[in-house]
Amino acid sequence: MSDSNVPDFLDGKHEKNRQQRIEAVKHWVEYIKSEPPEKWGPQQNTVVNDQLEAAQSVPTSASHQQHVKDVAREIADAQDNSDESSEK
Repeated sequence: MSDSNVPDFLDGKHEKNRQQRIEAVKHWVEYIKSEPPEKWGPQQNTVVNDQLEAAQSVPTSASHQQHVKDVAREIADAQDNSDESSEK
């Protein structure tokens, strides 16, 4: 039995997952536009905190942790540079 259809199946599954994520983001944007921050803010904080907790419970290598720190530093530096540019 050939598994030549497996890549097509996975590509289709990944695309379906991608479309579901995009629809979820669009739904969330519509929700936060229609509701006050006092309502969706705590909900968002709960989701973010749960995601952080889940991520912290996964063991990672020292090199991966350093990579995450490097990316976070690059993002913070880019944000600082952007803020400085907009102030001028």
